[in-house]
Amino acid sequence: MRNWREQCTEFQRRVYEAVLRIPKGEVRTYAQVARMIGKPDAARAVGQALKANRWAPQIPCHRVVASDGSLGGYAWGVAAKRRLLRREGVSRTLI
Repeated sequence: MRNWREQCTEFQRRVYEAVLRIPKGEVRTYAQVARMIGKPDAARAVGQALKANRWAPQIPCHRVVASDGSLGGYAWGVAAKRRLLRREGVSRTLI
């Protein structure tokens, strides 16, 4: 985990650092993360960066959901994403 910043692109690093700031038990949308990194039109690129996240769940990409409230994707499957979010106390209405 220590060298993750050296093993990803600058864009991925910015996305992962933003995701690390999402408090446990909360979620943000891909669009919100894009705005957090100063790239408001890059929601899909944020999704691709999170898809490439090899350091999950330490870099908690499971805390990022689609704008319509659906869970979106997760490398270990949506069921695993749902379990992680429930474990963190995210509202059952979302998951």
